[in-house]
Amino acid sequence: MINSYASFDDAAVAIAGARAGADVVRSMYGQRLNRIDKGAGDFATTADVEAEMAILGIIRAARPDDAVLGEEGGQQGTTGAVRQWLVDPLCGTLNYAVGNMLVAVNVALHEGAAAVADPFSEEVFFSDGETAWVRHDGADALLMPTPASRLVDVNLDPPFPSAPGFRAVDLLGHPEFVERFRPRVVSTTLALAWVAAGKRAAYVTDGGDLSRSVHFAAGIALCRAAGCVVTGIDGAPIGEAGRGLVVAADDETHGLLMSMMRSRS
Repeated sequence: MINSYASFDDAAVAIAGARAGADVVRSMYGQRLNRIDKGAGDFATTADVEAEMAILGIIRAARPDDAVLGEEGGQQGTTGAVRQWLVDPLCGTLNYAVGNMLVAVNVALHEGAAAVADPFSEEVFFSDGETAWVRHDGADALLMPTPASRLVDVNLDPPFPSAPGFRAVDLLGHPEFVERFRPRVVSTTLALAWVAAGKRAAYVTDGGDLSRSVHFAAGIALCRAAGCVVTGIDGAPIGEAGRGLVVAADDETHGLLMSMMRSRS
């Protein structure tokens, strides 16, 4: 029964929410979905909206006094609440709408537990705020970042607060980057989960403060708990004064990427 969620710890709430959203996303995949225009070429689908409703139902049952910031519904819940959940019910809507399965469902408690669900592999990457795991087929395994793949995801989605001084774009043309790494572009928090899980060496994006973004909060929490190096694109800590995001599996990879971007700026 849904009331049983009240006994869950925060990580279990995040996992349950992410799974509920993933169930909706998976069940609606391939259907002709209404698009809700959000301006500037962005849109949501009915899958986004219904997945968020499923997630909110669990958070409200488990943590009725907490606030929620949802990608589709905006700010909800108790005004002035100390705790806030950040929800992106379908990260990768553009992929999903054209039949591409590279999407994720993100649920994060600010400065706390987080979960990122892959609706199609049925993996759930999660953290209690201190350690990070992946759950698949009922078994949990620690997330172990490694740069071995040499694959670096570079997010090139607008908006571009860093323009015209792009660093992510310049990075792709750096001779040393071409020699050492191979770029990939996956505009979803799934890419951050993959860095934490050792499936990617790094992730890079321009932008502003992403620490409270519904798109990035869960992935950042996972990567921090897994032991990745997490900074802004300028090397500073992420936060209100931060810019963009660089997440790397280890110090060496992070240092290499930062040095390449600085040499091009």
